Amino acid sequence: MNIKPLGERVLIRQKKKEEKTKGGIYIPDSAKEEKKEGEVIAAGSYKDGKELPLKKGDIVLYGGYSSEDIVIDNEKYIIVEFKDVIAKMERD
Repeated sequence: MNIKPLGERVLIRQKKKEEKTKGGIYIPDSAKEEKKEGEVIAAGSYKDGKELPLKKGDIVLYGGYSSEDIVIDNEKYIIVEFKDVIAKMERD
């Protein structure tokens, strides 16, 4: 399925929560920290039609309290507003 967010929104696949620590201790669901990091699947555009400065495959950090959770083919995604994207992570 191909989804294109409308307006200044970004479709993100959330990074999975850590199942265990580096030392090998399993983390219970109640103690797992929600990562605000994910991979861009698709990005909308500005009101004037210009593309947002994100592309498919970019890794981003995001914040904010409003997002839409959706499930596509048994995989969880979220749609956030572009203003809630805090940073784009790049490799050195």
